[in-house]
Amino acid sequence: MSKAIAIHSWFGSYYLNNEKRWESGILSLTRTMVQFVSNQSKESLASFRLSRIVEMKMETSSFIFSTLTVLEEGNVKHWFGSLKPNRLVVYNVLEHFWRERLFSSNAETLGAEGQPSKGRQLINLVAGAQRRLEDTGRVLSHQGEQFDNMMLGLEKMDSDLGVADKLLSELESPPWWPFGKLPWKLQQEAKAEDAERAAAAAAATAGRGSARTRVISSVPAVVSRGADSDLRPGCLLVLVSSVEVRDTNCTLLHRFERNEVDEIRVHSPYEITIRQRFIGRPDICFRLLSAKMPEAMTVLEMQYKKKVEFSPEYNMFKVTPVASPTDSQDGLQAAPLRCQDSELPGEVPAGGGLSQLQVHVQQQQQSVSQAEAQELKQMLLQLKSLALEAETELERQDEALDVLTNSADRTTMQIGKHTNRMKRLL
Repeated sequence: MSKAIAIHSWFGSYYLNNEKRWESGILSLTRTMVQFVSNQSKESLASFRLSRIVEMKMETSSFIFSTLTVLEEGNVKHWFGSLKPNRLVVYNVLEHFWRERLFSSNAETLGAEGQPSKGRQLINLVAGAQRRLEDTGRVLSHQGEQFDNMMLGLEKMDSDLGVADKLLSELESPPWWPFGKLPWKLQQEAKAEDAERAAAAAAATAGRGSARTRVISSVPAVVSRGADSDLRPGCLLVLVSSVEVRDTNCTLLHRFERNEVDEIRVHSPYEITIRQRFIGRPDICFRLLSAKMPEAMTVLEMQYKKKVEFSPEYNMFKVTPVASPTDSQDGLQAAPLRCQDSELPGEVPAGGGLSQLQVHVQQQQQSVSQAEAQELKQMLLQLKSLALEAETELERQDEALDVLTNSADRTTMQIGKHTNRMKRLL
């Protein structure tokens, strides 16, 4: 941990279970580790790898104080409280890097002492995915019920609008009018034809502009507008002609057109700030933190080379490997430092040294036991069943959403037409 630079740090307190008291200090996050250092003794009170985290929650202590709990392998639970700026920000950042570490194929933790077996790592990963899928299934079920209620409401509205159409038709063409349709009826039909032609022209224009909206790179991130006191999950999209910041539901928060980006400030390999300056009003500034930011930076540096600036704190990361948790080179760079501990050969033949080194490291991994394989099989079968049920429900809701969209558009157009018809009759 001493050689690793902290990606982010927060003031807070840690609960000492043996002494039954809270100790103030600093909670720090690196690419692979989480550590809490006391302010008084300057000693590390807690230090564990991201890969050893089993679960992360926001809970309360003594039913009063809000805390962040981290469950480590071996049923070791860590309590963090009084986090600044708030525990939600700390939770979002820690969970982001933890999730990216779980789904990465990084070999950096192969030489760690006390590493769990490969089978146990897989079981923990599948267990977390199963809990997430169960929560998703409950949300999908509730969402499906809402779609069904919306369908019933739209059907009733469609029936009522049909009755209104008949009544308006009788008012527009009364029996005593001998010349067919009334004059305003003809004008209304002409306007409807003009609207259809305008919609067709807009669709053609959108087709020509589709190339400009092509996504070059997309990475999950924790985003905040301005300061880092409101970091929340989202994503960064780098397009051909712009940069988009979206939230976790893919809702657009802001789009920076290519000529609107005034500065991209790089604080670390995993944290950047995108700024658009104005005269006479506040700047638009978004701060983004992502474990996969190096992937996006390769594109941003090519597109906005003259506008990328590196902050002084970025220089501290140059002594450490600059790579995302999903970069396989991260583990290969750390491998030579562990040659003596893992009994790797002192000499490697030229030409195939890298591949032989990888093979030797893989042979040192603990194999999956029969009991772990059987447990994994049962969990994967349950996971497959849950996934199939979720897929079926999603397909049903996707069809219902298409019907709802068409029905809502049709209902909106009918309401607009009926409103204009009533205004002409008044």
